[in-house]
Amino acid sequence: MPNDLAGLRVVITRPPHQSADLQQQLEQAGARPLLFPLLAIDQPADPAAAQQALSRLREYDLLIFISPNAVQHALVLLPDGLPNNLPLACVGRGTARALQQAAGRSPELLPQQGHDSEALLALPALQQPQIRNKRVLIVRGEGGREKLATSLRARGAQVGYAEVYRRVKPANDPETLLGPLRRGEIDIISLSSSEALDNLLEMGKSEQETLQHTPLVVFHQRIADAARQRGFTGPIQVCEQPGDQGLLDTLRHWRHAE
Repeated sequence: MPNDLAGLRVVITRPPHQSADLQQQLEQAGARPLLFPLLAIDQPADPAAAQQALSRLREYDLLIFISPNAVQHALVLLPDGLPNNLPLACVGRGTARALQQAAGRSPELLPQQGHDSEALLALPALQQPQIRNKRVLIVRGEGGREKLATSLRARGAQVGYAEVYRRVKPANDPETLLGPLRRGEIDIISLSSSEALDNLLEMGKSEQETLQHTPLVVFHQRIADAARQRGFTGPIQVCEQPGDQGLLDTLRHWRHAE
């Protein structure tokens, strides 16, 4: 559907290394993307702790990757790759694609519906009694949600973490966003996490009222709820599917509805 997003001015707030494909697809659809990263990915504060956790993979019964970043940064710390006999799980299809591309493996556990911890926790293999006494290692960034570990422990699993990266606020010039916002040159802002939302509010505090009226497109209802709690009153579109295609479909539906 060429040019079906013609002229749509959408802000991409992903980390820079994750924006190129989406930018290209938006431009091919006629949109006018503005890159304004609200998060950057850096090494963990304690790389040695991450390395130590991953060095004991053979002690575990299941390895869970939370995100594509978790896959990419963990494999850097695993020069010999993943043990072939260790079952793998991914929270969403984007993470599964990253695993296939980086390690040539597909996860044994992957939700077919949904792309969050709740969807993974609903899988039969993670229920009692199957998961009881199993040793599970969750590979994630620093400071992630505790829902997955808490639930698995409540079901009798032994859960550890390998925190292989951390999210940091990039050193953006706020005027890159605030100038177009002030001039009415932004139609919608995309957000992939509540942390990005908080950084957006901090960087945009001088134009807070305008910002809070600007439409948002987000990847989970949790982010939409957080935006409402933080005073956003404009339209908020929630993607039904993860990844670039989910975002593009949501933008197309919103554009057509308008």
